[in-house]
Amino acid sequence: MSQQYPQQPNQPYPPQQPGVGAPAPQPPKKRSAGKIAGLGCAGIIALFVIVAVATGGGSSESKDTSNKDRAVAADGKPGGGGDSGAEPADEKSQAEQFRNCVAKNGTDTEKAAVEHVTKVTGADKRNDILDSAEVFTDYTGGIVGPHQGEGKLIASAFTSCYESENGLVTVYDKDGELLANANY
Repeated sequence: MSQQYPQQPNQPYPPQQPGVGAPAPQPPKKRSAGKIAGLGCAGIIALFVIVAVATGGGSSESKDTSNKDRAVAADGKPGGGGDSGAEPADEKSQAEQFRNCVAKNGTDTEKAAVEHVTKVTGADKRNDILDSAEVFTDYTGGIVGPHQGEGKLIASAFTSCYESENGLVTVYDKDGELLANANY
């Protein structure tokens, strides 16, 4: 009961049936010990890098109890009251320091836009690795709103006042929506 297969002219041998005389497939090759050790070391190094980034470079400062991030009213006076002219430079909020810098070095349009800044955070802590500053305003509408240009002006003014190797300033409207951002 064997079936005869017609022989094709270019084949010198008749085709073989599966399972009859066919060589068994080879098992997959095992990884060498060098590859396993190399991948293990790469994984350990990656773990150390992730832990180092997560801890922020090993800063010994564990908490900030200062009130430098306090909100500033739109008229330029601190939210808690007091005379801003009598405060030393270290006691001024980050928003006031930013306004003073723009008042000295900024253009007229930047000065007008910075009047709408209500709060600045992250401008006092820079390590040139992952610096992130946030500027809050009393504008509305977000990135597609009517104050997008003013948000860009504020971001530009911030880059003129502060320097970092790898910093990002983000400008928000009063609802917390993104207005603009820039590298500084």
